[in-house]
Amino acid sequence: MSLGPLQKRKKGMSSSARQASSDVQSVVMAAAPSAALRSRLLSGSLVLLTASTLTGVMNLLYNLVVARMLGPVGFSHATAVYTLLTLISAITLSFQVVCAKLVANHAAHSDKAVVYWGLHRKAWRLGLIMALLIVLGRREIAAYLNLPSANLVLILALGTAFYIPLGVRRGAIQGAYAFRKFGFNLLLEGIVRLGGGWALIYAGWQVPGAVFAGVAGVIAAYFVATPGLKLTPGTRAIATSFRESLQASIFFVGQVVINNFDIVLAKHFFPPREAGLYAAIALVGRLVNMCAWSVVNAMFPMSASLEGKGRQGNSLLISSLLLVTGILTVLIFGVWMVPDFFWNTAFGVQFQISAYGSVQSLLVLYALTTGIYSLSAVMIAYEMSRKIAHTSLVQLAFGGALVLGIYLYHDSLQQMILVQLMLMSALLVIVAIPVLFNSASSLPAEAESYATIRRLRPVSEEEVIAEFLKNEFHHAEFDAYRQRIESLVSHPDLHDPEENALRRALLFIRRGAMWRELPNDTRWYEVEITPLDLSRVRVFPRAQWRKISQGSFFLNDIVKKIRAELPRQPEDEFFEKLQRLSRETNLNRSILFIGTSDSSLLTILDGNHRIASALLASPGGPLTGFRFLCGFSPRMRECCWYETNLITLWRYAKNLVRHVSYDPETDIGRLLQTEP
Repeated sequence: MSLGPLQKRKKGMSSSARQASSDVQSVVMAAAPSAALRSRLLSGSLVLLTASTLTGVMNLLYNLVVARMLGPVGFSHATAVYTLLTLISAITLSFQVVCAKLVANHAAHSDKAVVYWGLHRKAWRLGLIMALLIVLGRREIAAYLNLPSANLVLILALGTAFYIPLGVRRGAIQGAYAFRKFGFNLLLEGIVRLGGGWALIYAGWQVPGAVFAGVAGVIAAYFVATPGLKLTPGTRAIATSFRESLQASIFFVGQVVINNFDIVLAKHFFPPREAGLYAAIALVGRLVNMCAWSVVNAMFPMSASLEGKGRQGNSLLISSLLLVTGILTVLIFGVWMVPDFFWNTAFGVQFQISAYGSVQSLLVLYALTTGIYSLSAVMIAYEMSRKIAHTSLVQLAFGGALVLGIYLYHDSLQQMILVQLMLMSALLVIVAIPVLFNSASSLPAEAESYATIRRLRPVSEEEVIAEFLKNEFHHAEFDAYRQRIESLVSHPDLHDPEENALRRALLFIRRGAMWRELPNDTRWYEVEITPLDLSRVRVFPRAQWRKISQGSFFLNDIVKKIRAELPRQPEDEFFEKLQRLSRETNLNRSILFIGTSDSSLLTILDGNHRIASALLASPGGPLTGFRFLCGFSPRMRECCWYETNLITLWRYAKNLVRHVSYDPETDIGRLLQTEP
């Protein structure tokens, strides 16, 4: 191995000026008041709520028209087929939410276009494959749902081919905050469905006419939903995260199962008349879910955009929950006020449900169930907009539990609804605890608005690891290697990949669990730290520092407490170490910090003792002789060393289990065998 000296690269003044301008702009954007975010959320939500309400009214009218013209039996057939299309919306909405998030996260028009067209091609391929599978399995599907003809399933296949790519088009519109255009597209689908349904049934098409009207609405919405993103020659491809796509798919599979699969099971377990009655009751749930989802459609791209800039969006979550709660209160109260004669007038005497319970009790019970689930969906969607959210897996598990519960308990319509109510209440509790705890434990954005730290130069991860290892190399764990590779640690060649790999493996003997918690997008810089900057610096909260901190881990507070306690406990091992360090001259002078941005709080990742001893020896003086390396990531709050709470500690525990079988000394032995 070559052990040559480190060669440093220097950047020109123009590059530094551009970086400074970019940093100032980022700080200004990060300082935008949360009131403006709430205003945009409210405005977008109202637009989408208005469109969703009108669409919901038209869907309600469509179902009333179909119910009155076809009766309970025909209505159950039409609803069952259209519910299958709604189940396929799990794929549609997955493409929509991924496209919305990626479009919102990219500022350049060309990048937005690349994201859109790449997803659009994938959606069409998948749509055609799904349509072909439905065609091949049409007889089995018709038999399971007790449908009169497999031709109804062929109409479903046509709708599927267009429905999946429609999600990409709507996602691009949503990600560009074009909420009016998005709302109009929802409205158009409802208009075509309502008008087409009445016309085709009146013309004698009966159940096939009702189903085809829904498919026609999807096709019309697809051709009108043009996001206006055109590819330009020479644009680079942008990879779509597999984890983002998988997360969205898991979320929406769970959502559509919870919101719709009960209708499919009712069609399977109950006679056509009872299944038709249940489908009519379920309309209230679809209306509640549509209104609640209008808030999510506005909140999601805004929260994703904030996350891309490293900013917190807790105010968006709280505002979204309050809006949804208000909507649900109004809707449930309205459902409770519906008298029996209104039900009979709307649906007709064929839909009498006196044998299955009162109208109000079943409608309120179903509306309450859907409302409770909608609150869970808002919190899960918020988490998805910020990161890879494991709560979507919890939702999917509850979707499976719902199917199993209905399979076991379906003696009556009321029993089916009670099973769902109990499961959705449990889901809300399980989802709410970690999401709300994480939001409450996060520091508000205003508390992190400090003066911008001056970045001196970018630093590679290899250089940071080399400096970190120097501070650790005196420990007993390295005794077996010290004589052989001491020069590799004290005089690193950062251009040698084998040396870098060996230093990483050595560091991971003691600090692998620590280093793995840092976000993958962490970027390192050498920075200038002035005495004024010390007010934002926190010590790493471990061991003796917890004992001395008395609740505050800010460096200045810690040093004051140490200075006050030192005369009382001069022989304390912790204080003796600090005094000894202040006298030593052969210390590595590199201190490692981590933070979310150059105007945020900083936590000392390595160097607590050294910097504290320097401040004790020279109170208020400049930190001369030290070199400060800082890792910045907008996702640093996910790291337990920067923000300690139940969520980050759970992430730390999972990473420990995931890497428990890794032995860095195996890599060290292999790398040392290649040494000349």
